[in-house]
Amino acid sequence: MNKIVKKFLAIMAVFGPGLFLIGYNIGTGSITTMSKTGAEHGMGLFWVLVLASIFTYILMVAYGKFTIVTGNTALYNVKNGFKYGWILALYIMIALIVGELLAIMGIMGIVADLAQEGIRMSTGLTINTFWIILVVASGLYALMWYGHYRAFEKVLFFFVILLGLSFIVVFFLVKPSLGALAGGLVPRLPEKNLGLIAAIAGTTCSAAVFIVRSTVVAEKGWKINDLKTEKKDAFASAAMMLLLSAIIMAVSAGTLHVMGLRLDNTVEMIYLFEPIGGKIAAYILILGIVGAGMSTIFPIALIAPWLIADFTGKPRNLKSNQSRILVLIALLISFSSVFLEQRPPALMIFSQAFQACILPAVAIPILILLNRKDLMGQYIASKKDNIWIAAVILFSLFTTYFAIVELF
Repeated sequence: MNKIVKKFLAIMAVFGPGLFLIGYNIGTGSITTMSKTGAEHGMGLFWVLVLASIFTYILMVAYGKFTIVTGNTALYNVKNGFKYGWILALYIMIALIVGELLAIMGIMGIVADLAQEGIRMSTGLTINTFWIILVVASGLYALMWYGHYRAFEKVLFFFVILLGLSFIVVFFLVKPSLGALAGGLVPRLPEKNLGLIAAIAGTTCSAAVFIVRSTVVAEKGWKINDLKTEKKDAFASAAMMLLLSAIIMAVSAGTLHVMGLRLDNTVEMIYLFEPIGGKIAAYILILGIVGAGMSTIFPIALIAPWLIADFTGKPRNLKSNQSRILVLIALLISFSSVFLEQRPPALMIFSQAFQACILPAVAIPILILLNRKDLMGQYIASKKDNIWIAAVILFSLFTTYFAIVELF
């Protein structure tokens, strides 16, 4: 048994960057989006999730490879790889930071709402969400103050496992209709609410994932000899994102969709699933969603210091005063959900659709840079690489259109 555990932990140590991105990508945004999609459309939009996962793998490999070969991170390469690259890099940096700050408000609000409901179900007490956010934010800030990247990987590993196991257990507890799931796999476009397509793409094939991918690959210290490992890591990460997102969608599609129930608030998941799977399912859902939220808040708080270091080409030092102040600002902004009239799930759907609008600005530059022989040398993009990345760009333009239609 000890040998199995040691082998499993050794595999996890190799796939650190991929694990980090699973924790970052599969959060309350994914749960809100996939659950709402499953409840409203069954598995009819599963095709969007599959395409988004495939294209996520393509761009993760591209950004990881480019970082390994050039030795520099994404924004630094964009800034210095084009004549006016600093403008594009600055736009990407600002857009991603704004998008993630929008997301952290929604995520922390959802985590607080669910923790509040869990405490109420267990003890009968109703604690103000402000105090719950204060405890969560303080704990995360203390961890970031004293921690380092290796420690972050371990924390995210715990939350990802908690999320995955929770939804797998709930899937079997609620016993979704397998016939309805199979019948719903026929691809289709929704008659309204096209923003869900953009939200699925935004939460899976997120622009921020690829910029962060570059940073965590650099943190891992991978070199040319690790290119194959980088591809395996990207595949494992994208496959796990697809599996977890599919399970979340299927749980709603095989139960809520069959019963004709809608899902407008993440806390509603607890009320809707409790009669189906019992209180155990409700408690496990709360644990899973809170775990997902924590795994996402953690990397989001690191976004600003990492992106600024990436843009300026300076060393990433999370213990610097600048980094600590930026992390503190992000966590303070998360308190906004307490005072906003807009509910956290609505904020999440909006932020995911917003992310889809940034994707073309991330996909197009990497296609150009990978074909620069002066940068890539013998590792220049192949014809197959170019075709796949071109397909990602088309997909990004497609989902951006739906995002703009929904937002405006």
